[in-house]
Amino acid sequence: MRAYRQFAAVYDRLMEDMPYPEWLSFARQCWGRYGMPKSVADIGCGTGSLAIPLARSGFEVYGIDLSSNMLSIARNKWDAGNQPVIRSQIGSVQFLQQDMRDWELPEQVDSVISFCDCLNYLTEPEDVEAMFEATFRSLKDGGVFLFDVHPPSQLQRYAEEQPFVLDERDIAYIWTCELDEQRYEIEHHLSIFSKEGPERDALFHRIDETHIQRAYEPAWLNGALLRAGFAKVELFADFRLEAPAKDAERLFFAALKAPRA
Repeated sequence: MRAYRQFAAVYDRLMEDMPYPEWLSFARQCWGRYGMPKSVADIGCGTGSLAIPLARSGFEVYGIDLSSNMLSIARNKWDAGNQPVIRSQIGSVQFLQQDMRDWELPEQVDSVISFCDCLNYLTEPEDVEAMFEATFRSLKDGGVFLFDVHPPSQLQRYAEEQPFVLDERDIAYIWTCELDEQRYEIEHHLSIFSKEGPERDALFHRIDETHIQRAYEPAWLNGALLRAGFAKVELFADFRLEAPAKDAERLFFAALKAPRA
């Protein structure tokens, strides 16, 4: 895995159309089904686009990410968006720099989430298993682990539909993909051009990024969760509490830790 470096500075601008409200809505649907938590760990929290609204709505949140640059932006967003007079009326968030394969907290939490296909960035099966085991240890009895992944078919679609191009006044990119069909591993190559100032004739700064993702078969992920100790696993798709269709773009897992006997 790698931490985002220069990419962190333009991440929110590029991701502003991502369905963050749908991820939050899906989490709340699941918590209505499995039990409403007080404390939540957001693994791969990035710039806090899920952790911060959860904290503002009253949850005690831990935001965990490998990138110090992403976490710095998240902390600034949290500080800028909260006036001291209302701090007592909302929840809390702590941002921690940790590797998702061996993350840990001072105390267990009621629920763990990891959305925006974070798990696809773990490109070896043993890394996925390590993440599941770390999550199981940090989750309270009776808690639920919610995450999403791209299935192999979605990586295939990326490879078939690329290249992707964005061309706006302040930012542009060219995004190409290379798929290893044997491993179902894809390399995303991005050349991003970000305007350095508001002036009409401001220069554009170029950022080159390579991100690697790997897809896993749902049956294997289900088995790995059970081996990690989870008592029950349910599979959904595309932000709905429904079984996935063959053309699902995003799979959602809900893994339950057995309540204390």
